[in-house]
Order: sequence, then C-alpha cells, then structure tokens
Amino acid sequence: MKFKIPFTVSDVEILKRRSKRFLKYTRQKRSKLDNYLAGSGIDLDRRQYLAICYRAFFLNLLAFSVLITSILGVMPYLSPAAAILVANSSFFIYGLLTAILISGLIFMNQINYPKIFALNKERDIERNLIPVLQDMMVQLNSGVLMFNIIMNISESGYGEASDEFKKIAREINSGIPQIEAIEKYAKLNTSKYFRRVLWQISNGMRSGTDLTSVIQEGIDNLIEEQTIQIQSYGGKLNPLIMFYMLMAVIMPALGITFVIIISSILNFSKTIIYLIFFFIFGFVMFIQIMFHGLIKSRRPSLL
Repeated sequence: MKFKIPFTVSDVEILKRRSKRFLKYTRQKRSKLDNYLAGSGIDLDRRQYLAICYRAFFLNLLAFSVLITSILGVMPYLSPAAAILVANSSFFIYGLLTAILISGLIFMNQINYPKIFALNKERDIERNLIPVLQDMMVQLNSGVLMFNIIMNISESGYGEASDEFKKIAREINSGIPQIEAIEKYAKLNTSKYFRRVLWQISNGMRSGTDLTSVIQEGIDNLIEEQTIQIQSYGGKLNPLIMFYMLMAVIMPALGITFVIIISSILNFSKTIIYLIFFFIFGFVMFIQIMFHGLIKSRRPSLL
C-alpha cells in the first residue's frame, strides 16, 4: 500500500516542502500520531504532517469559500425564489459556513488517515503472517540460509509482510548485521504479532537455538491466537445478526404493512406513499452498509 494523503494530488515529499511555513503553527510534542506515521513507514514526523494538513485546510477553505459564495451569488439571478439571499447579503455567511464545514471534514479525514493506514497495514501483515512462517519453516528444513529466506519472502506475494522483509533485506545489504536489522524493524512495526515473531527469530539467532523450533513455536502460538479470535468473533456476530434482523428485515416489513393499512384508511396520495417507500428503501440500504462495515471492522486480524 502506498501512503497517499486524502484529497491531495502532489507527492508527500512535495507537500512537505510546500508546507514548511506552517510548521510554526505546530508544537513539538509526542503523540500517537508519531507512532501511526512511523508504523506507516513514511518519512514524516508529527509536525510535518500537521503542517501539511493545516496548509490543505487553508487552501480548501479559500477555494470552497470562493466557489460556494459565487454559486450562491449567481443562483438568485437564475432563480427568483432565491433572491432573498442577495437581498439580505447573507450568501457570504452561508458560503463561508459551508466552506468551513467541508474543509473541516476533509481536515479530520486527513488527520485520521495515518491511523487508518497503519491499522490496515497491520491487518494485512497479520493476515499473511502464518503463511510467511510456514514458508520459512519449509525453507529452513530444506537447508536455506536465513538471509536467503528473507530475500525469498520479500519477493513473494505476502503483501505488506513481504514489504517489511524487503526493508530488512535492504538493511542487511547495506552492511547492517542480520540480527540488528531484524530487531530494528521489530521495534518500528505496529503489529504486536509481527514484532513478537521478529523478536523470537532474533533471540534464537543470538542464542544459537535451532530456528526451526523457534518458528514452529511461533506458528503454534499464532494458530492458538487465531482460534481464540475466531471464537471471540463468533460471540460478537450473534448480537450483530439480531440487530440486523430487527432493523433490516422485521421493522421494514412491519413498516410497509402499516403504511399499506394506514394509506387505505386515510386515502394518502400516491406521492406521499412513494416518498414513504423510498424512505424505507433508503433506511434499509443504510442499515445494509452499516452492517457490512461493522462485520468488516470486527473481523479478526489473523484471518
């Protein structure tokens, strides 16, 4: 995955250079944002990233203010019903408030993006971690050296896990000892399972332990953790399924029946009935999307 700040068109390095003047509006302190940026593998610290976000907020506010106020200013000449906006000269206020709202939503999206990116990267690593260890186990049993195993894993299709091993291989090729390179990325990675595996490998290499037993132990631990996550996932699904059945099946069915009975008694017009049915349809679609998001967010990371 490539780190791309939402609602920006330039590269991160270009944005970092253009946002230097906004650094004075940021304070030098540690926060979780530093950890998320480090976990994302991007060459940005907290102050630089906030400066980019502040610059984007300022430019978005300026652009949307001009655009929306211009549209609101022209609308009364196209529609006489909107002439009250010009009469009261309030379209400037409406345009500015709308621009602040849109720019603020974009700003919040950009601020939270490193956290979302790091979590998605962490999930991708953990999803492929057991296959990676099983691949390493097969290569170790075949007599392949650890450095060659790291190179082979980095060139395989294990997603972000392969990218992390590619970074370790790059460090080793630059002259850093294998153990130090493994420990370095064990400290930087945000996935606790991946960190634990790398620490086990580095400790096994330091102590001279047979790495096959170390990796086999790591596989057994991950499989046990995977089983626990599946059981926990099953327990979380039961109330979600009940919520889905109630909100997306039972309530709409009862609502449609109720509307049909009431409309026949009160003689509703076709327009009102269509609007009610469209509202029920939109409500069901909203529940479907929300339920899909809940299921996806609660999926175990090791699956």
